[in-house]
Amino acid sequence: MTYLEQALEKGYAALSGEGAKQRITYVAVNHSERFADLEEQVRAEYWAELIFRYGYEPARIGVEVVVPDRTPKDAADLVVFLDDARTRPFAVIECKRDGVTDAEFTQAVEQACGNGTWAKFRAQYVGVIAGHTRRFLDFSEKYGVLEREANIIADLPRQYGKPEEWRFFKGTKDDIQPVSKETLIATIKKCHQTLWGGGRLSPPMAFGELCKLLFVKIQDEKTPRKNGQPYAFQIKTHEPSRKLAERIKSIYDEAKKKDPQVFTDTIRIDDATLRTLVSHMEAISFSKTDLDTKGVAFEQFMDGFFKGDFGQYFTPREIIAFAVEMMQPKADELVLDPACGSGGFLLYALDHVRHEASEYYEIGSQDHFRHWHDFAMQNLFGIEINDEIARVAKMNMILHDDGHSNIAGDDSLDRPDAIRKRTGNNGFAEGRFDLILTNPPFGAQVNLTERPYLLDFDLGNQEDDKGKRKPRKNQKTEILFIERVYQFLKPGTGRAAVVLPDGILTNSSLQYVRDFLLERFQILAVVSLPQTAFAHFGAGVKASLVFLRRRAKNEKPNDDEPIFMAAPEKIGYDATGRKGENQLPEVAEQYRVFEKDPTPFFV
Repeated sequence: MTYLEQALEKGYAALSGEGAKQRITYVAVNHSERFADLEEQVRAEYWAELIFRYGYEPARIGVEVVVPDRTPKDAADLVVFLDDARTRPFAVIECKRDGVTDAEFTQAVEQACGNGTWAKFRAQYVGVIAGHTRRFLDFSEKYGVLEREANIIADLPRQYGKPEEWRFFKGTKDDIQPVSKETLIATIKKCHQTLWGGGRLSPPMAFGELCKLLFVKIQDEKTPRKNGQPYAFQIKTHEPSRKLAERIKSIYDEAKKKDPQVFTDTIRIDDATLRTLVSHMEAISFSKTDLDTKGVAFEQFMDGFFKGDFGQYFTPREIIAFAVEMMQPKADELVLDPACGSGGFLLYALDHVRHEASEYYEIGSQDHFRHWHDFAMQNLFGIEINDEIARVAKMNMILHDDGHSNIAGDDSLDRPDAIRKRTGNNGFAEGRFDLILTNPPFGAQVNLTERPYLLDFDLGNQEDDKGKRKPRKNQKTEILFIERVYQFLKPGTGRAAVVLPDGILTNSSLQYVRDFLLERFQILAVVSLPQTAFAHFGAGVKASLVFLRRRAKNEKPNDDEPIFMAAPEKIGYDATGRKGENQLPEVAEQYRVFEKDPTPFFV
């Protein structure tokens, strides 16, 4: 139950009307406001928190209090008074909707300080509330009215006491809390906006720094500490920004030593900005927030951020979910995405195995945890050529409670032995993987002069007029990925789901590629995707999902091999990204029937 729900239940506040006309009445001070306003909702919740968390009497909390004799006139959102007559202010609070910009928040701080330090209305403490982002300042006699840093405190004092050194303590009523998907998305967006700062850092650099801070936050939550001990990732009373930055960077450096695969460089954020970021994130528990919420929040944020910023396009989650449902990964299978991007295919494979664990074991049991966690740690592999995006994939896996240790920033078209040597990971071996799920990059050319490894590919060579092997000068990446998928799969049993441009399946000039496919793979299914499948993500190429099994050594193609084919027109959204009907789950059900007996599909 929220603080406001408690206040409504006890009659300290009352709601009347509905929709846009709904109003809230603060009963003790007989004040009414329009509740549909987002700032009013923030004020109402914090007003209730002042009662139930801080222990202040409702009759001593003024709402919309006019500051006497101030020019121009202004009203403080909330004022905690020292007396029942409400004449002596103790704390002045300004409330803003969640998600305001840093400039708007700073302006609110100045407004609150102006009201709280006005000669005829001097308060001991001033605060600004904007959702989970908060700032409190101590304006007792020791600090001047212009001070804005040395007087920052962790939290507003309770019941007219002194400021606590810390605000959040493990295992207490002041512990950090899980949040909703909407709150988490808003928090991540606020952090990115703070880092980007209108051009202070490029968007990709800003996102990279945000991932570092998320890494630090999660590491701090995982650090063993007794109940009642404070977290390190939070603002401490009367602590300069420099000292806070030293503490955060110390956590980062220690985590980096234990897990050097995720980050290698330092945190490149100035101290003042770092304090703002901590204020956005300190109240949230990423560990306690459920996996679906974290996954969807991070995914939705990346959806908007990555379009164009990295010049790459990411696979819609409906298509990823469909590919995983078709392939049904098992906990004992090794799974690879050689063009893993932000890790979508790997995360959905992990989610599939996590659901499988729930069918076998009691949720929360050690067997349940081991079933999916061992799979995450030992069986999921990814390669991403862009180091920044590879880092994002690792961060995405960490948010999902691990599985990042086998994500490599490398060129998966390079020689496998070179990949193993550079990454130090012997897992990237040919003929090793049970399942490959991937959406390789389309359209780029691999030139022989720049990438000598092109010679190693059968599809990187051609026959001359005399039937002799002749190197191609260049080849498209999506064609080379077909061969690399073949090489990584286990002979005879290895399966793959690959997004391919329809040109590979239809262009007469690419018959040699189709011959390669039919000779090396059994084609299990071809699902033609609508033209709009990737339009919302900035790409308009017509593509299909092709499901394959690598043939065993000496296994010959069989003309009677059935191929499941489907062409869904609706896949969960239109070209603008608006949600709609999704026919892909129905196609997956049809494929399950086809696997058992394909005969009716040929009638």
